[in-house]
Amino acid sequence: MTGEFPQQAGFPGEPRPAEDRRHMIRRRSLTLLIIVLLIGIPAGYLVISANQSRASGKDKEAKYSATGLTYGWPSKLQRRLYQVPVPHPAWWVATYETNNWKTSRLYVEFETTDAGLSAFLTSMGVQQNDLKRDDITIGERDRNVTGWTFDGPGTWSGLVHEQKRPAPTHDIVVHHNKPGYPRVYLVSRTVP
Repeated sequence: MTGEFPQQAGFPGEPRPAEDRRHMIRRRSLTLLIIVLLIGIPAGYLVISANQSRASGKDKEAKYSATGLTYGWPSKLQRRLYQVPVPHPAWWVATYETNNWKTSRLYVEFETTDAGLSAFLTSMGVQQNDLKRDDITIGERDRNVTGWTFDGPGTWSGLVHEQKRPAPTHDIVVHHNKPGYPRVYLVSRTVP
C-alpha cells in the first residue's frame, strides 16, 4: 500500500508551511464576513429600532400636547369609555380629551345628516324630540376649553343626557344652520 497520507501536524515549535496568497485572502474575507454578520446586523437592527421608537414617541407627544380640538375621529377606546357613538356618515370630526384626578372629558364636534343625527341620539338612548330649542347646554368652562361660540345664524337646540355613575353625562348642542346637515357639539363627562 503505497499511497499518500495526509500531512500530519508537526511538533509544537516546528515551523508551519507558508500559506499561499489565495488561501490568505479567502481566510481574511471569511473573517470579515463573520464580523459583519455578528456585529453589523444586530447593530443595524438596534439603530432601526431606536429610530422607530423615537418616531413613535414624537407622535404620542404631539397627540397629548394638543391644547384644543384636533381633527380626527376619537379612538374606539374613547368612543366606548365616553359612550360617544359618532354616526356614519359624519365629517369635519374633531376631538379633544382632558383628564384630571376629578373628571375626564371628551369634546367631540362633527357634522352629519338628519338621519345620522337621529341614529346618533337613538344610540345614546334619547330622541330628537328631547332636544330643546335655544337651550345651550354646554357650559362656559367647556366653551372656553374648545373655543366654541354658539352665536351664529340658524337655530340651536340642546339637551343634557344624565346617566347613573360610572356612565358618562353628555351635554349636546345641535346647530341647524344648513338644512339637512346639522352640526353636533358634545361634551362627554365621566367621574372615576
